[in-house]
Amino acid sequence: MPDKIKPIQLVLCWHMHQPEYRDRKTGQFQLPWTYLHAIKDYADMVAHLEVESDARAVINFAPILLEQLEDYAIQIEAWLGSGQALRDPLLAGLGAESMPAAPEQRMWLAQSCLKANRTRMIEPWPIYKGLVDMVTWMQHQEHTIDYVSDQFLADLLVWYHLAWMGETIRRSDARIKHLIAKGTHFTLSDRRNLIEVIGENLTRLLDRYQILAKQGRIELSITPYGHPIMPLMIDLNCAREAWPEVILPDTLSQYPGGEARVRWHIEHGKAVFERIFGMSVGGCWPSEGSISGPTLDLLGDMGFKWAASGETVLANSLKISGKKLKDSKSWLYRSYRHGNSGIQCFFRDDKLSDAIGFTYSTWHGDDAAANFVHELETLADDPSGAGEMPRIVSVVLDGENAWEYYPANGYYFLSKLYQLLAEHPKIQMTTFTDALQLRGQIELVPGVVGRKPTTMTSEAATGNLKTIISGSWVYGTFSTWIGDHDKNQGWLMLVEAKQAYDRAVAENSLAPDALERATEQLAICEGSDWCWWFGDYNPSGSVSDFERLYRLHLSNLYQLLGVASPEYLAHSFTYGGGDPATGGTMRKGQDSP
Repeated sequence: MPDKIKPIQLVLCWHMHQPEYRDRKTGQFQLPWTYLHAIKDYADMVAHLEVESDARAVINFAPILLEQLEDYAIQIEAWLGSGQALRDPLLAGLGAESMPAAPEQRMWLAQSCLKANRTRMIEPWPIYKGLVDMVTWMQHQEHTIDYVSDQFLADLLVWYHLAWMGETIRRSDARIKHLIAKGTHFTLSDRRNLIEVIGENLTRLLDRYQILAKQGRIELSITPYGHPIMPLMIDLNCAREAWPEVILPDTLSQYPGGEARVRWHIEHGKAVFERIFGMSVGGCWPSEGSISGPTLDLLGDMGFKWAASGETVLANSLKISGKKLKDSKSWLYRSYRHGNSGIQCFFRDDKLSDAIGFTYSTWHGDDAAANFVHELETLADDPSGAGEMPRIVSVVLDGENAWEYYPANGYYFLSKLYQLLAEHPKIQMTTFTDALQLRGQIELVPGVVGRKPTTMTSEAATGNLKTIISGSWVYGTFSTWIGDHDKNQGWLMLVEAKQAYDRAVAENSLAPDALERATEQLAICEGSDWCWWFGDYNPSGSVSDFERLYRLHLSNLYQLLGVASPEYLAHSFTYGGGDPATGGTMRKGQDSP
């Protein structure tokens, strides 16, 4: 092994993903999470990579998120330039010349500004905390909103957006520093300046990722367009492979035309990616790391060189083949080939990935970074897994939701982590494509920038998976998306809508442009996020938001098809009420007791 090849190759893969929040009929955004995560998490994540020139990572985008980021940048520019209306009610409230007069609208604005992590995003700002405490009290006191001034609402809206502002922006932008120092009595000019900062960061955001990709410092990859659970769409019964006792939806044997729909999501997702970034894409994080044998074969047939999934999926698949798994987990730190398509699959290290997602947020940033590096050092020094090729450690997790639980949006942790990793003598930060090129397992992907490392061909560098036990990165099953009453109800509603779509296609009743809109609307409804939230173990507020949005998307699909919506779409069918870790936005890879 050449000296420059280090014993551990680390791939940090950050998955950026939001579902479709727009009402496609009106263009109005129903929830603000796309632009809020953009100014907080997507901006901070790229800034850390820009600062540490030797850092490498994979950034995975859901194409439906990319389209919304574009939309926000365009509408803010139009509002600043010509006064066109903003299509996000929270953003529009921030920029309004006067606050709404109706008490219910004023209370909605006030309550919207409570949706932030109390410990990390509210309490560090005493003025904002005071405003939040007043709104919290008002929620339980009838008519108190009638006595709230416009200045109160203006200050609350400004502070909410300052709390959601990325730490790197707060440290570098003089306008944001001025607003924080001013603290109260924000003017319309102040609010306009704040929206200018938001717009500038949204406009530049994707270009910043593209520049790093063209420099070979990151690899950009995608999830299929609408973020569907592909294995279930191809074969609903594959849910039984890892979870034999699962109760599937009554009267439903398969999702109709599922494989064709999966192909559409892949093709359309690639087209969106190539239009925005001007390059080809070689890798895919399947929605929620959900794979099956047919899913991997399909991705390979459609040109992807790698995919990734969860540790438990690999363990289940190796066990079914009779392989005894060593405690050293040497079986985890390599790529695997399935079928004849040539696609290679990587599997996340659950312990390291979940440490970032769930453990380190309460640690001092330096201690957390040092602990993460120590875990890798222990692996590097373990002779039981040593071989001709360096081990590939795949750390894959949500790139947006964890940071609100960290001090300063993870600024101290990420800064120290990238610094320690980039200079470490035993750890080589890399990407999935570069790791495969190092092993001579793939050719350079046309249009995908690689680092062209020295090739070290090794037959032992990859494993073969004859059988894939279908599952996701969450517990190795599909239990987050199917199997309980409310999730199954969501599937039944989707299938009925798909059948209506199929009838319209068969009858040739839609003009080409109407068919295109209906096809994209169907893709929105096929996304994984809706069933993620359905069920009583999730918080009621989030369940209500996403359940309402799901019914809206289905209703819009029926309208585009020119048929009446089922009556049940006018009624809520799932309510939540649980209190999961991180508010339900993330899950752990393994279902610990």
